[in-house]
Amino acid sequence: MTSIINTPKKIVEKDFKKVMRGYDQHEVDEFLDDVIKDYETYASMIETLREENEQLKARLKKATSQTQGSRLGLSLGDRKGDGSSNTTDNPGTNFDILKRLSRLEKEVFGKQITE
Repeated sequence: MTSIINTPKKIVEKDFKKVMRGYDQHEVDEFLDDVIKDYETYASMIETLREENEQLKARLKKATSQTQGSRLGLSLGDRKGDGSSNTTDNPGTNFDILKRLSRLEKEVFGKQITE
């Protein structure tokens, strides 16, 4: 990608040399050419970022729909009749994590936690 030549501050602070009949036409033309290049670079950057933004939105939408589908599957049929979850199919479910956390608390705090 092309580097940006001017900053907004540089454009505002630009002083042209005065000649007999006004500003030096060649200097003004060179400066305006640089400004145009910057605007083209900005437009290109904006377009690239818009495309990237759309791609990321699509990926997020896809990931969100997959996550919601997984949650729906868990709530509909991943539980056994005895109240425990099926850890062989999905070892990282919230229910399993809570069970592990409970066991860890019992080990660390002993009978204090059950009383």
